[in-house]
Amino acid sequence: MERITVVLADDNLIVREGVRALLGRDAALEIVGLAADYAEVVAAAVRLRPQVVVTDIRMPPTYQDEGIEAAREVRKRLPGTGVVVLSQYDDPDYAIRLLDEGAAGYAYLLKDRVADAGLLGRAIREVAAGGSLIDPAIVRELVTPARDEGRLSPAEEDLLRQVAQGRTVKAIAASRGEPPEAVNAEIERLFLVLARGASAGLQGALRRLRMLHTAILRRDEQGETLSRLLPGGLADKLLRDRDAAGRTERLVVTVLMSDVRGYSAIAEATDPAVLAGQLNAHRRAMNAAILSAGGTVMQYVGDAVMAVFGAPDPAPDHAARAVRAACEMHVRQRGLDAEWAGQGLVPFGLGIGLSTGEVAAALLGSDERVEYTLVGDTVNLAQRMQDLARPAGTVAAETTVRAAGERWPWKPLGPRLVKGRSTPVNAYHLEVN
Repeated sequence: MERITVVLADDNLIVREGVRALLGRDAALEIVGLAADYAEVVAAAVRLRPQVVVTDIRMPPTYQDEGIEAAREVRKRLPGTGVVVLSQYDDPDYAIRLLDEGAAGYAYLLKDRVADAGLLGRAIREVAAGGSLIDPAIVRELVTPARDEGRLSPAEEDLLRQVAQGRTVKAIAASRGEPPEAVNAEIERLFLVLARGASAGLQGALRRLRMLHTAILRRDEQGETLSRLLPGGLADKLLRDRDAAGRTERLVVTVLMSDVRGYSAIAEATDPAVLAGQLNAHRRAMNAAILSAGGTVMQYVGDAVMAVFGAPDPAPDHAARAVRAACEMHVRQRGLDAEWAGQGLVPFGLGIGLSTGEVAAALLGSDERVEYTLVGDTVNLAQRMQDLARPAGTVAAETTVRAAGERWPWKPLGPRLVKGRSTPVNAYHLEVN
């Protein structure tokens, strides 16, 4: 069994060795480094690259909140590192400060409870998998003032509890079967109820809950940003299946490659600002056509677009979807060309290549940057088919024609020699208006 690697930080030697001994009894954990102050925590994390850092909240040199600041610095340098902060203070403000940039991969525990029923071990496992955990005592502190007032219904108390535990608005909405906007409105109504009781001593609870709500909204916004940076559907898949980030999948897919014909000549004769507007409109149209057919836009490279059908989520009719998308891409581009003609702009001739077969799909890259990538001959063959689609149109490999079915108007082009292959490939031109 691969163990979870941990760097442990506490300026108190007795506490540090006690926690070390406690964690040493857990066969799933391995202590790979120790630290006693802010600088040592950051240095040890960068050098050893543990899966999790367990740190005290107050350490030298100022004994204020070095643990939280060290946690933030570690996450800045090593974004995938889980962090467990230990504290002797049950003030929720400390927990909220830790989580104000998003709760994923963070845990906050009280020191006097770390040995309770393996709570520390559970927290380490949670953050190593990208989850989060707040000490139950902190959660009780957040929700108790509202309970004491007796102003909330059981449903409202449940909602408040979920907010205090760090669940996102979207997650709460999904569990309730409601739109996120409705849940957000309910949370705001809870704040108004608490505000009415501020004169009864609820100011602190209201302030803390507002801070936590802001943190949750920020995490939702970060999730939306992730969805924009990763291919469509992959961000949702990573949320559903956290192990997907470290796994290579073998999938049978259809790859689509498109290219604007004569783009270099167009660029030479067109004002760059005008061309940028044309390229942006082209990408929007191609993206819409691909998404409407259930495809995933993998990347844009200049005027080229790469898409896949059947990944990251398998689809049995991926070839037919790809053909449908190719047809729609031509329709949308012709619409743009007609619009541009009225403005005196040069039209884009569009060439598309399709290939169906097995690929390896994975998140590949370096510590600084990763990308969802498809590897295999199917990708290369789609590029070669796109090269054959001249001056414009769609050309598919025989594998795509067989998988998509006979209802499409294919014209055989016969065996064609393509770059990178020693034997000819049967290619087909899609004859559509």
